[in-house]
Amino acid sequence: MNGTGEENGRAMPTVTQDALFDELSNPFGDVGYRGVTACKAAGITYRQLDYWARTGLVEPSIRGAAGSGSQRLYGFRDILVLKVVKRLLDTGVSLHQIRLAIEHLRERGVDDLAQVTLLSDGASVFECTSPTEMFDLLQGGQGVFGIALGKVWQEVEGSLAHLPGESADQDEPAEHPHDELRARRAARVG
Repeated sequence: MNGTGEENGRAMPTVTQDALFDELSNPFGDVGYRGVTACKAAGITYRQLDYWARTGLVEPSIRGAAGSGSQRLYGFRDILVLKVVKRLLDTGVSLHQIRLAIEHLRERGVDDLAQVTLLSDGASVFECTSPTEMFDLLQGGQGVFGIALGKVWQEVEGSLAHLPGESADQDEPAEHPHDELRARRAARVG
């Protein structure tokens, strides 16, 4: 994967977000997480979450927004992608390059995802699956930042174990004890 959006001279096709991390076991099954919880687990702001959902970078796979007052519901894999995006942003990678990296990972599949490390020089994102590939990138003398995807998986799993979730198949409840935005709206109206 490189920063050009092409692999072997051909453009990479767009695939759905659901394909990313699909083959790995999901320790949380069909549990969904509201936006505030997804933000806490991924270490992002609600503004980032909203923007990324509206622009299609990371959309909620369980329930999308359906008008004013509705709540998006994010799955475990969505939050995993959010955390990877956040890590790449922290290295200085542009959103355009991050979109290309996420598309590449979706296209690639996840047979050995725990062995993948994403390296970034701040401009491009590179996938490395072996120490030799990492060494080759580092030999150029340029500073890089690495993200071990298996470690990110463990971090998200640990965060979500302590955060509230809800069943993906239930309708949106009228009230949720951890919904700060809904509480603020109710206080304004009342």
